[in-house]
Amino acid sequence: MLKKIVIVGPESTGKSTICSELAQYYSQNYAAAWVPEYAREFLEKIGRPYTYEDLLTIAKGQLELEERIKEKLLAEASDGPALLFIDTNMIVMQVWSEYVFGKCDRFILDQVVKRSYDYYLLMNIDLPWTYDALREYPDLKNREQLYHLYYDILQRQSTPWSVISGNGEERRLAAIEAIDQLLRK
Repeated sequence: MLKKIVIVGPESTGKSTICSELAQYYSQNYAAAWVPEYAREFLEKIGRPYTYEDLLTIAKGQLELEERIKEKLLAEASDGPALLFIDTNMIVMQVWSEYVFGKCDRFILDQVVKRSYDYYLLMNIDLPWTYDALREYPDLKNREQLYHLYYDILQRQSTPWSVISGNGEERRLAAIEAIDQLLRK
């Protein structure tokens, strides 16, 4: 039994941190792993500003990474329960593309509809923005706009989801509570 939990939200909301923490926490009782954000690796390598076309490459790289880690996790889990925490999926790619370029490649949109997940955690913007050379939107107005784009998308789909708020330990405990509820079903 594989459960796939996707962490989405604007930049600098703790997506990577919570993915890593959840995989580590749940590895005590389950086969658990996390899928890092492929965009970070890609953007660090290209050494130039990204283009609209790069987003399709990033999306495909993210999907390949997700599949590779999923297959490895399933091999380790045998027939037991497994949890895969995914830092960024095609919803993030859609929001990013539409917000920056005003359009989104059909491949990404098709994958948003086609791919299935068990739960989403939407990371709230209540953490302070932290500088990183790859981050673009430090101002609150953009962060709020982006958050509401994710919120609206999640409202319109059928997969269950929760908003995760708070600092540090509060955030981690809220995410654990949401996942525990999923596992009890």
